[in-house]
Amino acid sequence: MTFGEKLRVLRKSKELTLKELSSRLGVDKSYISQLEHSKGVPSERFIKKLSKLFGIDESEWAILAGKIPKEIREIFYENPVTAPIVVKEEMAIYRRKPAGGPPKSIEPIFQTKLGKLYNADCMDLLRSLSDNSVDCIFADPPFNLGKDYGNKVNDKLEKYDYLGWCYAWLEECCRVLKPKGSLFVYNLPKWNIHIASFLDKFLTFRHWISVDIKFTLPIPKRLYPSHYSMLYFVKGPLPKTFHPPRLPMETCRHCGGEIKDYGGYKDKMNPSGINLTDVWIDIPPVRHAKFKTRGANELSMKLLDRVVDIATDEGDLVLDPFGGAGTTYIVSEIKGRRWVGSEIENCRPILDRFKRLEEQEKILQNSRKDLNRLFTQESLKLRKRFGHSTDKYRTLDHSPNGNPSQVSFFDHIKG
Repeated sequence: MTFGEKLRVLRKSKELTLKELSSRLGVDKSYISQLEHSKGVPSERFIKKLSKLFGIDESEWAILAGKIPKEIREIFYENPVTAPIVVKEEMAIYRRKPAGGPPKSIEPIFQTKLGKLYNADCMDLLRSLSDNSVDCIFADPPFNLGKDYGNKVNDKLEKYDYLGWCYAWLEECCRVLKPKGSLFVYNLPKWNIHIASFLDKFLTFRHWISVDIKFTLPIPKRLYPSHYSMLYFVKGPLPKTFHPPRLPMETCRHCGGEIKDYGGYKDKMNPSGINLTDVWIDIPPVRHAKFKTRGANELSMKLLDRVVDIATDEGDLVLDPFGGAGTTYIVSEIKGRRWVGSEIENCRPILDRFKRLEEQEKILQNSRKDLNRLFTQESLKLRKRFGHSTDKYRTLDHSPNGNPSQVSFFDHIKG
Protein backbone atom coordinates (compact mmCIF):
# COMPACT_ATOMS: atom_id res chain seq x y z
CA MET A 1 0.00 0.00 0.00
CA THR A 2 1.27 3.48 -0.87
CA PHE A 3 1.13 6.56 1.32
CA GLY A 4 -1.75 7.99 -0.74
CA GLU A 5 -3.76 4.77 -0.67
CA LYS A 6 -3.46 4.49 3.13
CA LEU A 7 -4.40 8.14 3.56
CA ARG A 8 -7.49 7.67 1.42
CA VAL A 9 -8.55 4.47 3.22
CA LEU A 10 -8.16 6.10 6.65
CA ARG A 11 -10.02 9.23 5.60
CA LYS A 12 -12.96 7.21 4.32
CA SER A 13 -12.94 4.92 7.38
CA LYS A 14 -13.38 8.02 9.53
CA GLU A 15 -16.06 9.26 7.09
CA LEU A 16 -14.15 12.47 6.50
CA THR A 17 -14.59 14.48 3.33
CA LEU A 18 -11.61 16.19 1.70
CA LYS A 19 -12.92 19.49 3.00
CA GLU A 20 -13.19 18.21 6.59
CA LEU A 21 -9.74 16.62 6.55
CA SER A 22 -8.13 19.70 5.01
CA SER A 23 -9.75 21.84 7.73
CA ARG A 24 -8.40 19.61 10.51
CA LEU A 25 -4.89 19.49 9.03
CA GLY A 26 -4.79 23.12 7.94
CA VAL A 27 -3.82 22.37 4.33
CA ASP A 28 -5.49 22.85 0.96
CA LYS A 29 -7.92 20.18 -0.28
CA SER A 30 -6.03 19.86 -3.54
CA TYR A 31 -2.80 19.01 -1.68
CA ILE A 32 -4.48 16.06 0.05
CA SER A 33 -6.11 14.96 -3.22
CA GLN A 34 -2.75 15.14 -4.97
CA LEU A 35 -1.21 12.80 -2.39
CA GLU A 36 -4.16 10.40 -2.53
CA HIS A 37 -4.06 10.06 -6.31
CA SER A 38 -0.33 10.02 -6.94
CA LYS A 39 2.82 8.61 -5.45
CA GLY A 40 3.93 12.04 -4.29
CA VAL A 41 6.06 12.47 -1.19
CA PRO A 42 4.50 14.54 1.64
CA SER A 43 6.37 17.01 3.80
CA GLU A 44 7.67 16.14 7.28
CA ARG A 45 5.24 18.65 8.75
CA PHE A 46 2.29 16.98 7.02
CA ILE A 47 3.36 13.56 8.32
CA LYS A 48 3.48 14.92 11.87
CA LYS A 49 -0.05 16.29 11.57
CA LEU A 50 -1.38 13.00 10.16
CA SER A 51 0.29 10.99 12.92
CA LYS A 52 -1.33 13.13 15.55
CA LEU A 53 -4.76 13.02 13.93
CA PHE A 54 -4.93 9.27 13.22
CA GLY A 55 -2.77 8.04 16.10
CA ILE A 56 -0.25 6.30 13.85
CA ASP A 57 3.51 6.51 14.45
CA GLU A 58 5.40 8.88 12.17
CA SER A 59 7.78 6.08 11.19
CA GLU A 60 5.04 4.05 9.55
CA TRP A 61 3.88 7.05 7.52
CA ALA A 62 7.50 7.73 6.53
CA ILE A 63 7.94 4.15 5.32
CA LEU A 64 4.82 4.38 3.15
CA ALA A 65 5.96 7.73 1.78
CA GLY A 66 9.26 6.18 0.62
CA LYS A 67 11.29 8.43 2.88
CA ILE A 68 13.06 5.50 4.53
CA PRO A 69 15.36 3.15 2.54
CA LYS A 70 15.00 -0.61 2.47
CA GLU A 71 17.56 -1.40 5.17
CA ILE A 72 15.81 0.90 7.65
CA ARG A 73 12.39 -0.53 6.75
CA GLU A 74 13.72 -3.98 7.67
CA ILE A 75 14.70 -2.68 11.11
CA PHE A 76 11.16 -1.44 11.61
CA TYR A 77 9.52 -4.72 10.74
CA GLU A 78 12.03 -6.83 12.73
CA ASN A 79 11.58 -4.86 15.94
CA PRO A 80 8.56 -2.54 15.79
CA VAL A 81 8.97 -1.55 19.45
CA THR A 82 12.43 0.03 19.25
CA ALA A 83 12.40 0.73 15.51
CA PRO A 84 10.72 4.16 15.67
CA ILE A 85 13.67 5.52 17.67
CA VAL A 86 16.20 4.10 15.20
CA VAL A 87 14.20 5.30 12.21
CA LYS A 88 13.94 8.85 13.50
CA GLU A 89 17.72 8.98 13.92
CA GLU A 90 18.40 7.49 10.50
CA MET A 91 15.84 9.57 8.60
CA ALA A 92 18.00 12.68 8.87
CA ILE A 93 20.79 10.91 6.96
CA TYR A 94 18.76 10.15 3.85
CA ARG A 95 17.67 12.68 1.29
CA ARG A 96 14.10 12.81 0.05
CA LYS A 97 13.36 10.18 -2.58
CA PRO A 98 11.93 11.21 -5.99
CA ALA A 99 8.13 11.17 -6.01
CA GLY A 100 6.84 7.66 -6.48
CA GLY A 101 10.16 5.89 -5.88
CA PRO A 102 12.08 4.24 -8.73
CA PRO A 103 10.58 4.84 -12.20
CA LYS A 104 8.60 2.10 -13.89
CA SER A 105 10.44 0.57 -16.84
CA ILE A 106 8.68 1.40 -20.11
CA GLU A 107 9.60 0.90 -23.74
CA PRO A 108 8.56 3.03 -26.74
CA ILE A 109 6.05 1.51 -29.15
CA PHE A 110 7.17 3.82 -31.96
CA GLN A 111 10.17 5.98 -32.66
CA THR A 112 11.80 8.06 -35.37
CA LYS A 113 15.25 9.66 -35.58
CA LEU A 114 13.80 12.58 -33.63
CA GLY A 115 11.24 11.14 -31.24
CA LYS A 116 9.76 8.37 -29.13
CA LEU A 117 6.14 7.52 -28.36
CA TYR A 118 5.09 5.46 -25.32
CA ASN A 119 1.75 3.72 -24.85
CA ALA A 120 1.81 4.45 -21.12
CA ASP A 121 0.48 6.51 -18.26
CA CYS A 122 1.95 10.01 -18.36
CA MET A 123 3.25 9.62 -14.79
CA ASP A 124 5.29 6.57 -15.78
CA LEU A 125 6.84 8.51 -18.66
CA LEU A 126 7.53 11.60 -16.58
CA ARG A 127 9.19 9.61 -13.79
CA SER A 128 11.47 7.95 -16.32
CA LEU A 129 12.85 11.33 -17.46
CA SER A 130 15.84 13.01 -15.86
CA ASP A 131 15.73 16.32 -14.02
CA ASN A 132 16.16 19.41 -16.22
CA SER A 133 16.10 17.42 -19.48
CA VAL A 134 13.26 18.95 -21.56
CA ASP A 135 13.31 22.29 -23.40
CA CYS A 136 9.55 22.72 -23.87
CA ILE A 137 6.41 21.00 -22.56
CA PHE A 138 2.96 21.24 -24.09
CA ALA A 139 0.15 19.61 -22.09
CA ASP A 140 -3.44 19.23 -23.27
CA PRO A 141 -4.98 16.95 -20.61
CA PRO A 142 -8.60 15.70 -20.62
CA PHE A 143 -10.85 18.56 -19.46
CA ASN A 144 -12.92 16.45 -17.04
CA LEU A 145 -16.08 16.95 -19.09
CA GLY A 146 -17.21 13.33 -18.96
CA LYS A 147 -16.06 12.43 -22.48
CA ASP A 148 -15.29 8.87 -23.48
CA TYR A 149 -11.58 8.57 -24.24
CA GLY A 150 -11.40 4.86 -23.43
CA ASN A 151 -11.42 2.49 -20.47
CA LYS A 152 -8.16 3.81 -19.00
CA VAL A 153 -9.28 7.43 -18.71
CA ASN A 154 -11.81 8.65 -16.16
CA ASP A 155 -12.95 12.03 -17.46
CA LYS A 156 -15.53 12.61 -14.75
CA LEU A 157 -13.67 13.07 -11.47
CA GLU A 158 -14.67 15.14 -8.46
CA LYS A 159 -13.21 18.63 -8.58
CA TYR A 160 -10.33 18.12 -6.16
CA ASP A 161 -9.63 14.61 -7.43
CA TYR A 162 -9.11 16.10 -10.90
CA LEU A 163 -6.97 18.95 -9.59
CA GLY A 164 -4.95 16.57 -7.41
CA TRP A 165 -4.21 14.45 -10.46
CA CYS A 166 -3.23 17.55 -12.44
CA TYR A 167 -0.92 18.77 -9.69
CA ALA A 168 0.81 15.38 -9.57
CA TRP A 169 1.85 15.37 -13.25
CA LEU A 170 2.50 19.11 -13.28
CA GLU A 171 5.00 18.78 -10.45
CA GLU A 172 6.83 16.15 -12.48
CA CYS A 173 6.75 18.47 -15.51
CA CYS A 174 8.38 21.21 -13.45
CA ARG A 175 11.10 18.77 -12.38
CA VAL A 176 12.02 17.61 -15.90
CA LEU A 177 11.84 21.08 -17.48
CA LYS A 178 15.22 22.68 -18.15
CA PRO A 179 16.12 26.04 -16.61
CA LYS A 180 14.77 28.71 -19.00
CA GLY A 181 12.49 26.06 -20.54
CA SER A 182 8.82 26.77 -21.35
CA LEU A 183 5.63 25.03 -20.20
CA PHE A 184 2.25 25.43 -21.92
CA VAL A 185 -0.98 24.05 -20.41
CA TYR A 186 -4.09 24.05 -22.61
CA ASN A 187 -7.34 23.71 -20.66
CA LEU A 188 -10.63 25.33 -19.69
CA PRO A 189 -10.39 28.59 -17.71
CA LYS A 190 -12.20 26.93 -14.76
CA TRP A 191 -9.25 24.54 -14.34
CA ASN A 192 -6.42 26.82 -15.43
CA ILE A 193 -7.13 29.35 -12.67
CA HIS A 194 -6.22 26.63 -10.16
CA ILE A 195 -3.36 25.24 -12.24
CA ALA A 196 -1.83 28.71 -12.64
CA SER A 197 -1.84 29.19 -8.87
CA PHE A 198 -0.13 25.83 -8.41
CA LEU A 199 2.52 26.44 -11.09
CA ASP A 200 3.33 29.84 -9.62
CA LYS A 201 5.06 27.99 -6.76
CA PHE A 202 7.60 26.48 -9.17
CA LEU A 203 7.77 28.58 -12.33
CA THR A 204 7.46 32.15 -13.61
CA PHE A 205 4.18 33.24 -15.20
CA ARG A 206 4.50 34.64 -18.73
CA HIS A 207 1.04 34.75 -20.31
CA TRP A 208 -2.58 33.66 -20.14
CA ILE A 209 -3.33 33.08 -23.83
CA SER A 210 -6.97 33.11 -24.93
CA VAL A 211 -7.65 30.84 -27.89
CA ASP A 212 -10.92 31.74 -29.59
CA ILE A 213 -13.52 28.96 -29.95
CA LYS A 214 -15.71 28.80 -33.04
CA PHE A 215 -19.31 27.52 -33.04
CA THR A 216 -19.55 27.03 -29.27
CA LEU A 217 -23.08 26.49 -27.99
CA PRO A 218 -24.27 28.85 -25.22
CA ILE A 219 -24.79 27.54 -21.68
CA PRO A 220 -28.01 28.56 -19.85
CA LYS A 221 -27.59 31.19 -17.08
CA ARG A 222 -23.96 31.84 -18.00
CA LEU A 223 -22.06 34.09 -20.37
CA TYR A 224 -21.35 32.60 -23.76
CA PRO A 225 -18.03 30.70 -23.36
CA SER A 226 -15.89 31.67 -26.34
CA HIS A 227 -12.32 30.73 -25.53
CA TYR A 228 -9.99 28.05 -24.24
CA SER A 229 -7.08 29.19 -22.12
CA MET A 230 -3.42 28.32 -22.52
CA LEU A 231 -1.00 29.04 -19.69
CA TYR A 232 2.57 29.94 -20.56
CA PHE A 233 5.15 29.56 -17.77
CA VAL A 234 8.95 29.51 -17.81
CA LYS A 235 11.49 27.93 -15.45
CA GLY A 236 13.39 30.97 -14.28
CA PRO A 237 12.93 34.68 -14.92
CA LEU A 238 13.13 34.55 -18.72
CA PRO A 239 12.89 31.87 -21.45
CA LYS A 240 15.93 30.68 -23.36
CA THR A 241 14.00 30.97 -26.60
CA PHE A 242 11.29 33.45 -27.53
CA HIS A 243 10.60 34.25 -31.16
CA PRO A 244 6.86 34.56 -31.84
CA PRO A 245 5.73 34.80 -35.46
CA ARG A 246 4.11 37.92 -36.86
CA LEU A 247 0.60 37.93 -38.32
CA PRO A 248 -0.91 39.73 -41.33
CA MET A 249 -3.09 42.77 -40.95
CA GLU A 250 -6.81 42.09 -40.53
CA THR A 251 -8.55 42.97 -43.78
CA CYS A 252 -12.25 43.27 -44.56
CA ARG A 253 -13.19 40.34 -46.79
CA HIS A 254 -15.88 42.44 -48.51
CA CYS A 255 -14.01 45.63 -49.39
CA GLY A 256 -10.34 44.82 -48.84
CA GLY A 257 -9.81 47.73 -46.45
CA GLU A 258 -8.10 47.69 -43.05
CA ILE A 259 -10.34 46.68 -40.15
CA LYS A 260 -8.12 48.66 -37.73
CA ASP A 261 -6.20 51.86 -38.32
CA TYR A 262 -3.27 50.89 -36.04
CA GLY A 263 -2.91 54.42 -34.80
CA GLY A 264 -2.69 55.86 -38.30
CA TYR A 265 1.06 55.21 -38.57
CA LYS A 266 0.94 53.17 -41.74
CA ASP A 267 4.46 54.08 -42.83
CA LYS A 268 5.88 52.91 -39.49
CA MET A 269 4.35 49.43 -39.49
CA ASN A 270 6.68 46.45 -39.65
CA PRO A 271 6.59 44.87 -43.14
CA SER A 272 6.85 41.44 -41.52
CA GLY A 273 3.43 41.83 -39.93
CA ILE A 274 1.60 42.60 -36.70
CA ASN A 275 2.92 41.66 -33.26
CA LEU A 276 1.39 38.46 -31.87
CA THR A 277 -0.89 39.16 -28.88
CA ASP A 278 -2.17 36.92 -26.10
CA VAL A 279 -5.59 36.63 -27.82
CA TRP A 280 -5.50 34.16 -30.71
CA ILE A 281 -8.53 34.45 -32.99
CA ASP A 282 -7.07 32.65 -36.00
CA ILE A 283 -6.82 29.05 -34.72
CA PRO A 284 -9.45 26.92 -36.53
CA PRO A 285 -11.10 23.95 -34.82
CA VAL A 286 -10.37 20.54 -36.34
CA ARG A 287 -13.81 19.26 -37.29
CA HIS A 288 -13.67 18.42 -40.99
CA ALA A 289 -13.22 14.70 -41.75
CA LYS A 290 -10.45 15.59 -44.22
CA PHE A 291 -8.22 16.81 -41.37
CA LYS A 292 -9.54 14.96 -38.32
CA THR A 293 -7.63 11.79 -37.42
CA ARG A 294 -9.60 10.44 -34.43
CA GLY A 295 -13.10 10.51 -32.90
CA ALA A 296 -12.20 12.58 -29.83
CA ASN A 297 -11.14 16.24 -29.88
CA GLU A 298 -8.04 17.15 -31.86
CA LEU A 299 -5.88 20.26 -31.82
CA SER A 300 -5.01 22.26 -34.89
CA MET A 301 -1.45 21.95 -36.21
CA LYS A 302 -1.52 25.73 -36.47
CA LEU A 303 -1.72 26.02 -32.67
CA LEU A 304 1.18 23.64 -32.04
CA ASP A 305 3.21 25.20 -34.85
CA ARG A 306 2.92 28.55 -33.09
CA VAL A 307 3.85 27.12 -29.67
CA VAL A 308 6.90 25.36 -31.11
CA ASP A 309 7.90 28.52 -33.00
CA ILE A 310 7.67 30.66 -29.87
CA ALA A 311 9.57 28.47 -27.42
CA THR A 312 12.00 26.18 -29.26
CA ASP A 313 14.88 26.04 -31.70
CA GLU A 314 15.69 23.22 -34.08
CA GLY A 315 17.05 20.24 -32.16
CA ASP A 316 15.33 21.15 -28.86
CA LEU A 317 13.39 18.45 -26.99
CA VAL A 318 9.59 18.85 -26.83
CA LEU A 319 7.49 16.80 -24.39
CA ASP A 320 3.75 16.16 -24.65
CA PRO A 321 2.47 13.79 -21.92
CA PHE A 322 -1.03 13.52 -23.47
CA GLY A 323 -0.50 12.32 -27.03
CA GLY A 324 -4.12 12.34 -28.20
CA ALA A 325 -4.03 12.63 -31.98
CA GLY A 326 -0.26 13.21 -31.97
CA THR A 327 -0.36 16.79 -33.24
CA THR A 328 2.59 17.87 -31.08
CA TYR A 329 4.72 14.99 -32.33
CA ILE A 330 3.83 15.56 -35.98
CA VAL A 331 4.63 19.28 -35.82
CA SER A 332 7.87 18.67 -33.91
CA GLU A 333 8.97 16.02 -36.41
CA ILE A 334 8.29 18.29 -39.39
CA LYS A 335 10.05 21.26 -37.78
CA GLY A 336 13.17 19.33 -36.77
CA ARG A 337 12.57 19.24 -33.01
CA ARG A 338 13.27 16.17 -30.94
CA TRP A 339 10.15 14.94 -29.17
CA VAL A 340 8.92 12.47 -26.56
CA GLY A 341 5.39 11.67 -25.43
CA SER A 342 2.87 9.20 -24.12
CA GLU A 343 -0.73 8.20 -24.75
CA ILE A 344 -2.44 5.91 -22.25
CA GLU A 345 -5.20 4.86 -24.66
CA ASN A 346 -5.09 3.71 -28.29
CA CYS A 347 -2.03 5.04 -30.17
CA ARG A 348 -3.21 3.86 -33.58
CA PRO A 349 -4.39 7.35 -34.74
CA ILE A 350 -0.88 8.69 -34.01
CA LEU A 351 0.85 5.83 -35.81
CA ASP A 352 -1.44 6.16 -38.83
CA ARG A 353 -0.77 9.86 -38.95
CA PHE A 354 2.98 9.35 -39.13
CA LYS A 355 2.41 7.15 -42.19
CA ARG A 356 0.98 10.26 -43.87
CA LEU A 357 3.74 12.60 -42.74
CA GLU A 358 4.25 14.13 -46.18
CA GLU A 359 0.55 15.00 -46.37
CA GLN A 360 0.68 16.49 -42.87
CA GLU A 361 3.67 18.61 -43.85
CA LYS A 362 1.75 20.10 -46.79
CA ILE A 363 -1.16 21.01 -44.48
CA LEU A 364 1.26 22.69 -42.07
CA GLN A 365 3.03 24.59 -44.84
CA ASN A 366 -0.30 25.85 -46.14
CA SER A 367 -1.24 27.16 -42.68
CA ARG A 368 2.07 29.09 -42.56
CA LYS A 369 1.82 30.81 -45.92
CA ASP A 370 0.59 34.10 -44.43
CA LEU A 371 3.00 34.35 -41.50
CA ASN A 372 5.53 37.16 -41.11
CA ARG A 373 4.08 39.45 -43.75
CA LEU A 374 1.85 42.50 -43.49
CA PHE A 375 -0.53 41.56 -46.32
CA THR A 376 -1.67 38.17 -47.52
CA GLN A 377 -1.91 37.45 -51.25
CA GLU A 378 -5.71 37.40 -50.92
CA SER A 379 -5.85 40.78 -49.17
CA LEU A 380 -3.56 42.34 -51.79
CA LYS A 381 -5.91 41.16 -54.53
CA LEU A 382 -8.91 42.59 -52.68
CA ARG A 383 -7.14 45.92 -52.09
CA LYS A 384 -6.29 46.20 -55.78
CA ARG A 385 -9.86 45.34 -56.82
CA PHE A 386 -11.39 48.03 -54.56
CA GLY A 387 -8.69 50.65 -55.12
CA HIS A 388 -6.90 50.54 -51.76
CA SER A 389 -3.28 51.56 -52.25
CA THR A 390 -0.39 50.08 -50.26
CA ASP A 391 1.99 52.94 -51.12
CA LYS A 392 2.16 54.19 -47.52
CA TYR A 393 3.14 50.77 -46.19
CA ARG A 394 6.53 49.12 -46.17
CA THR A 395 5.78 45.73 -47.74
CA LEU A 396 7.62 42.59 -48.73
CA ASP A 397 9.05 42.02 -52.17
CA HIS A 398 8.44 38.59 -53.71
CA SER A 399 10.91 36.62 -55.74
CA PRO A 400 9.77 34.78 -58.89
CA ASN A 401 9.44 31.53 -56.91
CA GLY A 402 7.00 33.20 -54.54
CA ASN A 403 9.28 33.42 -51.52
CA PRO A 404 9.12 36.78 -49.73
CA SER A 405 12.24 38.78 -49.00
CA GLN A 406 11.95 41.41 -46.30
CA VAL A 407 12.48 45.07 -47.08
CA SER A 408 14.15 46.40 -43.95
CA PHE A 409 13.25 49.68 -42.32
CA PHE A 410 16.71 51.10 -43.13
CA ASP A 411 16.47 50.04 -46.80
CA HIS A 412 13.11 51.77 -46.95
CA ILE A 413 14.57 54.99 -45.54
CA LYS A 414 17.49 54.90 -47.97
CA GLY A 415 15.28 54.13 -50.93
